[in-house]
Amino acid sequence: MREYILDNAALWLRDYHVDGLRLDAVHALRDERAVHLLEEFGALGDAISAETGLPKTLIAESDLNNPRLVYPRDANGYGLAGQWSDDFHHAVHVNVSGETAGYYGDFASLGVLAKVLKDGFLHDGSYSSFRGRHHGRPINSSLVHPAALVVCSQNHDQIGNRAIGDRLSQSLPYGPLAVAAVLTLTSPFTPMLFMGEEFGASTPWQFFTSHPEPELGKATAEGRIREFERMGWDPAVVPDPQDPETFRRSKLNWAEAADGDHARLLSLYRSLTALRRAYPELAGLGFAETNVTFDDDAGWLRFRRGSVEVLLNFSASPVRLDGVRGTVLVSTHQDTSLDGTHSCFRHTVGRF
Repeated sequence: MREYILDNAALWLRDYHVDGLRLDAVHALRDERAVHLLEEFGALGDAISAETGLPKTLIAESDLNNPRLVYPRDANGYGLAGQWSDDFHHAVHVNVSGETAGYYGDFASLGVLAKVLKDGFLHDGSYSSFRGRHHGRPINSSLVHPAALVVCSQNHDQIGNRAIGDRLSQSLPYGPLAVAAVLTLTSPFTPMLFMGEEFGASTPWQFFTSHPEPELGKATAEGRIREFERMGWDPAVVPDPQDPETFRRSKLNWAEAADGDHARLLSLYRSLTALRRAYPELAGLGFAETNVTFDDDAGWLRFRRGSVEVLLNFSASPVRLDGVRGTVLVSTHQDTSLDGTHSCFRHTVGRF
């Protein structure tokens, strides 16, 4: 079986020429061998990269907050190219939406967001109230680069596993969505975007299935409702995964990308991706080169990577900060001002 699994991965990487693989739910892999299956995956990817001369990227979907997944194999790691940081998603989600139910409960402050930007994880040995135990371990920044953490403000799981599959853009206006975009695309980590996020899609992404066995479809629907209990969501509003309308509702309406705030948000995403390419210090520097300050009461956070500083306003009113000099590279609002000694802004990225 082990050989079958590895051969299947090799088939996709070598014969079908895919660039990489996302390894789903690796926390559910039970392997008691001294050389873990994930370590063999890492070695396989490196071997095929050397053989083909093309990079092969293996990324673990994991909520373990265990950096061993991405440590080099000669440092007793598994040598994978990347892993999820759900803590980044949770910190962004809570600070732009205010939602604190279930596993979001530990993330309700800008201090948490600052720690995640600086260290990669919130829970790196700290107590997780949702799990009822201590969770994770610190990242050894001498062994791994921030790019090894794959981050997002939305993805298929975090949306599809909500009761009604609602996106941030179905409940938040342009401003908070712009904050989430700036955080994701200027963070030290590898950003991942979910389809439709870039223009604030108004359509949901609901969990849908097409099981031919009615009993399996029923069991799936009932199991999802049980999963939602700790999040405080109303089970009565959960759509039936087997209903074809659940699938149809989840299709993107591409036409809206050209209208109003949808187009405005899309333009911001384009500007931010161009900025990330133009200023390599955003993605190229290590953990130690991220400097973060914040004021929870005033609702602002700023962080610097090299010559680029990101100013973020989480409050409902413009924020004035002293000691800000330089050039505004990207602004999410027209009322941002910089007079050489201070900045009045909503959400800004600048070279200072």
